[in-house]
Amino acid sequence: MARGGDQQQRRGRSGTATTWPPPATAGVAVPSPTSSTSGFETLWTWVRAEAGPGRLLPWVPIAFGTGIALYFAAEHEPVAWVAAATAGLLCVAAFLLRRQRWFPLILLIAAIASGFAMAAMKTARVAHEVLAKPLYSVALTGFVETHEERERTDRFVLRVATMDSPRAAPKLTRVRLSVKKGTAPVVGSFVELKARLQPPLSPLRPGSYDFGRDLYFQGIGASGFVMGGIKAVDPPIQPSVALRYSATMQGLRDAIDARIRTVLSGDSRAIATALLTGRRDAISADVNDAMFISGLGHVLSISGYHMAVVAGVVFFAIRALLALIPVLTVTFPIKKVAAAAALFAALFYLLLSGAEVATQRSFFMTAVVLMAVMVDRRAVTFRTLAVAAMVVLIVAPEALVHPSFQMSFAATLGLVALVQIGMPALFASPDHSATARVALWGGREIAMLVLASLVAGLATTPYAAFHFHRVTPYGVVANLLAMPVVSALVMPAGILGLAAMPFGFDGVFWRLMDVGIQWMIVVTQWVAAVPGAIGRMPAFGTGPLISASIGIIVLGLLRTPLRFAGAGVLMLSIVWALLVKQPDVLISGDGRSVAVRGRDGRLHVMRSAKDTFLLKEWLAGDADARLPTDASVSHGVSCDRDGCITPLADGALVALVLQPDAFTDDCEKAALIVTTKQPPRDCRALVIDQDRLQRNGAVSLQRTANGFTIDAVRPRGLDRPWSRAIPDEPQQDLIQNSRPPQNRPVDATPAETDLQPEDQ
Repeated sequence: MARGGDQQQRRGRSGTATTWPPPATAGVAVPSPTSSTSGFETLWTWVRAEAGPGRLLPWVPIAFGTGIALYFAAEHEPVAWVAAATAGLLCVAAFLLRRQRWFPLILLIAAIASGFAMAAMKTARVAHEVLAKPLYSVALTGFVETHEERERTDRFVLRVATMDSPRAAPKLTRVRLSVKKGTAPVVGSFVELKARLQPPLSPLRPGSYDFGRDLYFQGIGASGFVMGGIKAVDPPIQPSVALRYSATMQGLRDAIDARIRTVLSGDSRAIATALLTGRRDAISADVNDAMFISGLGHVLSISGYHMAVVAGVVFFAIRALLALIPVLTVTFPIKKVAAAAALFAALFYLLLSGAEVATQRSFFMTAVVLMAVMVDRRAVTFRTLAVAAMVVLIVAPEALVHPSFQMSFAATLGLVALVQIGMPALFASPDHSATARVALWGGREIAMLVLASLVAGLATTPYAAFHFHRVTPYGVVANLLAMPVVSALVMPAGILGLAAMPFGFDGVFWRLMDVGIQWMIVVTQWVAAVPGAIGRMPAFGTGPLISASIGIIVLGLLRTPLRFAGAGVLMLSIVWALLVKQPDVLISGDGRSVAVRGRDGRLHVMRSAKDTFLLKEWLAGDADARLPTDASVSHGVSCDRDGCITPLADGALVALVLQPDAFTDDCEKAALIVTTKQPPRDCRALVIDQDRLQRNGAVSLQRTANGFTIDAVRPRGLDRPWSRAIPDEPQQDLIQNSRPPQNRPVDATPAETDLQPEDQ
């Protein structure tokens, strides 16, 4: 009674929602309106319940993320110190008004401003030059920071010490280079090499993913490939502590991979390495595609599931071992010691796997849960998720626009809501005889596994559809068949293998991993081969995605029947996404590929250069199941030495001009001309030329009664550090650098057919 009276006194004194709920209000009861209550009073009762004590904290990271989203939506780079000062003033105002009724609103506004300022300050902190024009045969020296093994080539990041390049070229800080498989230098070494460099890959169509933005926040200003040999030399200075740490962790990953390689091979070895070290680029394309088609792609990205298994195995193993000593069970807090050991294991796993965004989120959530165990607090709550989200967004604001962050937090929000809201509603008391019998035979656990797979799959569907243009209708089936084996066999065997490595007894555990991995591969290939396994979704804008996110948040966070409004918002977002009209013409950023929607409603491609990755992305964004090599892709296209031409759905012609001689006819007959040549000024057709493409990047066009409406990757006025506005002047394709060739001990130039799109 004293505690309840104290809570009432605190609520009466403040008159506002508190951020952290008192212990007694952890499970807030939803008021049940009486039959005499009017509709408005009922609605107001629900609103007051949602604004009650402890309901404010989960909305703070949402407001913080909204501020970050507004930052990335800006056309020009904000002034970081102005944004920071504004956020500081609003935070001070929220603190001073903490006992006023408007405190929640002021706090959320301050959180939005803080998110905006945090993103602006992060951009200012990592500011560096970005290559705008291709460079050929650039002599570089520097330290090797990271190394990736891929299916056909290897790739590494070089921190540039010296760069012999034309005077107008920017001085780059870090570059990412591809080499022939097996020729990548050792992490931490200082090397000399020559490379061809390209600007970071821009979005392939308006609204698609911005690879260049990702590279910018990684500090990488260009990508490309090595030309010739790589020569290791003595460094002019000692490597930094951070570089020595990276070399140590890379050496540990290489050692683990080498030990696994002695027992396993092929995709089994690649998947085992991916699960333990986060290096998943060596998995074959067929298995990788099948994993994502079947809905098991999340297994390859170290996230909450992997972190929970690692921490759980260590927690229960340590607790079981300590429980074998009777004296400790009485006098020693073995549960807290086990939680501390699990926290240490989770931290080691975070560092070993490379600390990607999804892994960071997983670690922070796991850490909060384990620390809650150590201080005897409730662990799996919305507060845990809110704290983890805030930590990740403060450390890496750019994570908000990354698919791994969006899918990871959406799935976790759904699962937490299932644990806190769904389970009490779905399962009766154990005193109920039917429920007790079902639970005795494992029915409850099976039901929870099905529900968890279903909820996580549904929560991530909007983001998978937006970023990858696909959904996984049979994902629940694949997860039910594969995940128990992964949880009970693959991951525990991997953890035991790591523990046994120093003693030389790890081989048996890699073989156990192989048994489970082979089963997972069989399941994923079987599910991927089922008719209708690939659910394709055409590209849609950010509007439906934002609407879907609001619906998921409302469904997950609200406790009263108001949460069902989230289902309505979700349905609206689905209808919105389905009604988005696809473009009639797509033009690549270099002007060498043009896709035109014909009378059959499908894209027909004219191209003067082979770009399989670009065409694959265009077809995926159009929900088109054809492969880039399908002959029907170029059906209806007429080409000769001077160029290509194909009709739109209304019969109007689109021309790709390769030689100036073609302008005479095409300017008279075509409605649209795409060319890298200089068009005549009196051309009657709409012309998309090289200068415009260099300024705007890839463009899409929609046919209208009066011509075309144009949407561009870089619309006029957009100028951000990772996507600089280009002045209205022609640019050369390449800048030549004629420095004499260096000594080439081993030719590391990758084969042209092995290069990935971002390397060229």
